[in-house]
Order: sequence, then C-alpha cells, then structure tokens
Amino acid sequence: MSPFLRVAIAGLCVALLAGCADTAYLLQSARGHLQMLRAARPIDAWLADAETPADLKQRLVLARQMRSFAVSELRLPDNASYHRYADLHRRAVVWNVVAAPPYSLKLKTWCFPVTGCIGYRGYFDEADAKTLATQLDAEGLETGVYGVPAYSTLGWMNWAGGDPLLNTFIRYPEGELSRMLFHELAHQVVYVQDDTPFNESFATAVERLGGARWLAERGSEAARREYAEFDGRRRQFRALMLATRQRLAAIYKENDAKTQTVPAQAALKNEAMVQFRADYAALKASWHGFAGYDGFVQRANNAMFGVQAAYDGLVPAFEALFAREGGDWPKFYDAVKRLAALPKAERTRALQQLSPLEPPGA
Repeated sequence: MSPFLRVAIAGLCVALLAGCADTAYLLQSARGHLQMLRAARPIDAWLADAETPADLKQRLVLARQMRSFAVSELRLPDNASYHRYADLHRRAVVWNVVAAPPYSLKLKTWCFPVTGCIGYRGYFDEADAKTLATQLDAEGLETGVYGVPAYSTLGWMNWAGGDPLLNTFIRYPEGELSRMLFHELAHQVVYVQDDTPFNESFATAVERLGGARWLAERGSEAARREYAEFDGRRRQFRALMLATRQRLAAIYKENDAKTQTVPAQAALKNEAMVQFRADYAALKASWHGFAGYDGFVQRANNAMFGVQAAYDGLVPAFEALFAREGGDWPKFYDAVKRLAALPKAERTRALQQLSPLEPPGA
C-alpha cells in the first residue's frame, strides 16, 4: 500500500549527501525492508520444507494461482514480485501515521525524493509510529496510527527479489487475498507523484474489479458466499463513512468561509461524530456479532476519515473509465497513464467527467 520504501532505497543516498534531517527515518525504512527481504524464501522452498504447516502450503499454492491470474487475465506486471514468502512474526509489516487539522479532512503530507509528497508516513516499528503521532498531537493535529499488511515498492525492487507474500495477509479469506495482491501489483502499473488519492483509488479499483473476476472464474462457491457477506458489510460501512465525510466537509467549509464561530464549529463536529457512532451501532446490530470495524470507529477522527477517502474517493471514476474502455485491461491502463500524465487540475476535471467526485475537502 505505502510506497515509502521506494523513498528509503532511492532517496537514501540523496539524504545522506544533502544532510537531510530525515536520514534516520530513511535508514530505518531501508533497514526494515532489507530485514524483510532476508526473511523471504521462494514459494517452492516453503512447499518443499517438511516443517511448513499444511494450511500455509495451501495458501501459498492459492497465492501462486492468483499471481498467475493477475498476469494472464488482468494484464498486471509479470515480474519477481510475490513469488517468495516471508514470516515477519508480527501482525503488520509497517505502521502508518496520518494527521489532519481539527477542522479539516486534508491530510498532512511528507515530501521525499522520488515519490514526492504523500499523506502518510510509515514505520517498521509501531513504537516509532506512536512517538511521531504523540508529537503531532502536541502540535494540535488529530492523528491516527494503523497497521498495514502490505506495501508496494512500485517495481523498483524487483531486481532484489521483488515484494514478497507475507504472513500479515497470506491467511486472508480468498476474496480478500486476491484483492490484496491485485492492489499492490496495480501500484507497479501507474504511480503519480504528489497524488495519493489518485494512486490509491486506482489500485482499489483494480483490486475490486480483479477480485470480482477471480471469484467469478476461479473461486469456489464457499469463497464467493464468504466474500459476499464480508464485502456487503464493508460496502455498508463505507457508505456510512462517506456520508459522515460529506457532513464533516460541509461543516469545515462553512468554517473556512468564516460563517461559523469555532465553538459552533466544534459543536457541529461533535454532533456529526456522535451520529456516526450511533449509526454504526445500529448497522453493527444487523451483522450478527461481527465487530471488525470497532477499532476504527473508536479512534475515528479527521485523520482517519481523510486517509479512507484517499483509498476510495475516486474509485467510481476509475470503474467508469474501465467500463468506457470496454473492460479491456490494457486499454484501461493506457487510459489511466494518460490521465497520470496530465497536470493535477486537468486530471481531476477528467475524473469528474467520468463520475461525480466527493465535494472538495471530503
């Protein structure tokens, strides 16, 4: 998900030569990535190892089939990525930090060599991520720290073995595992500097479209039922988040126009958040005990709403573009690349013509 390791490898020399204040950050990124690469072994080696659990072998075989499907059916890159596996012995590969002002959904960005500015900052050590969040809290920002199961080096590290499969997601339900692989591979097709929503929404569109095709053509009936139930809840939750984002964006827009006092602004914001949690409780009651979104709801704030918008805010436009290109994957990727080459304002207008976008600030 996060391209920050591209920063670590490609920008480390620049930082060292320039005396960059982020040298320590880049070093921890490079060190963490190299440790992961050292832990990775080819899938065949894991399958041949008598100590590899049988259920893990099954998942690795399934992931290999998905990797082949990604190339043959979705026309995603055929390279070294996802032909190896690593057990990191932790629940996330990295932890991302996000931050936003108290009356805005616009994420704070960090700028680096090569990637440009991105709306999150990733750490291999959760404690380091929490330390940064505490510092940003002290500056008056709303922050969030969340674990990330995978990230993409955008193809830049394929010479070193590429991005591996990881224990952090290998046991995901079949539909989710396919989506994860397709999302990360999509980042190797198109990446635009300084435009996190474009990059993540494109990859999310690829994962949704590709995941649906995998299940339809290769998935078992049990996998399709499991996914339908899971994705149904996810779509309901995302709809609730979108409604709340739009409500908050309207409140903050009024604040920007100075038509509201700060106390009134705070009251409206609090009312929106109380309603969000009440609506979630009602939604959860219909899920027969599923509580997978409880953690997000408990820590929901501007930063967490902002980062979610980056992942799905432009997805309808990309799905419309895929349909316009007749469901032809190479033509779709070429069209996305043409969009990526446009100045950001023109790119946004082009996406607006494909499908209505969220209001500014949402």
